[in-house]
Amino acid sequence: MKENKILTIIMIIAIIAVIVGIAFLGYGIYKKRTFNTQNPIATIEIENYGTIKVELYPEQAPNTVANFIKLANNGFYNNLTFHRTIPDFMIQGGDKNGDGTGTPTLKDLDESLVDETYAIEGEFIANSVNNTIKLERGVIAMARADYSNTGNSTATKGGYNSAGSQFFIMQKDQTSLNGMYAAFGKVTEGLDVVDKIANVEVYYRDSELAEGEEAPKDEQGNELSSDMPKEKPVIKSITVETYGVDYGMPETMEPFNYYNWLMKNYSSSQVQ
Repeated sequence: MKENKILTIIMIIAIIAVIVGIAFLGYGIYKKRTFNTQNPIATIEIENYGTIKVELYPEQAPNTVANFIKLANNGFYNNLTFHRTIPDFMIQGGDKNGDGTGTPTLKDLDESLVDETYAIEGEFIANSVNNTIKLERGVIAMARADYSNTGNSTATKGGYNSAGSQFFIMQKDQTSLNGMYAAFGKVTEGLDVVDKIANVEVYYRDSELAEGEEAPKDEQGNELSSDMPKEKPVIKSITVETYGVDYGMPETMEPFNYYNWLMKNYSSSQVQ
């Protein structure tokens, strides 16, 4: 009788253990489905144009997403502009100088850090990072320098790892660029806003200049960049909802200095 009672107790404990195990397994599946797949959502408010919402993909480009979130939620992008717009291609913004020449500093990521410029690694296939996001309509990616025409691997790599704060949103698919830029999200709302910005009036297009014709200049006599809007759309704010997840500080590196590299290589060639 005593042995039967002990056996019964053991069976009850075993049943409870199985039930608890199933419960933990079920909770784990539930948590994975409801929490781990909740990607951050960026809200881009553009003055007089509307709102663009973008789902970010940290699994594909974790450092790029971390960098964008830090800058956005620190207010870096507030009151900056879209300084380059090309119909049937993309809109580009997020430059602190408003002309494509600006570079963010570590202080923009964290007030306690030094005021030195930085860059981040290019998370894309050409740079040996397995990011499979295609540059199709609505995709957001990081802008960067391109020195591949030099034919030098050091310069090319420097361009690959030159992104900082500037980003672009595709208005149309551009399959030729797949794997060449760090795509890190896609528009979920506001493609009509992207279309409006892509078609604003610009100062000029390179293709419109006659052979030998000089580019237009601003009031100070500086040459204007092609594809620059006459009235740049203003980014009122960019904020990112992370749903309680801390994506941390991005890993940064010293920006590649193309001018210094060029001078060094020029000097070397002269000596030879």
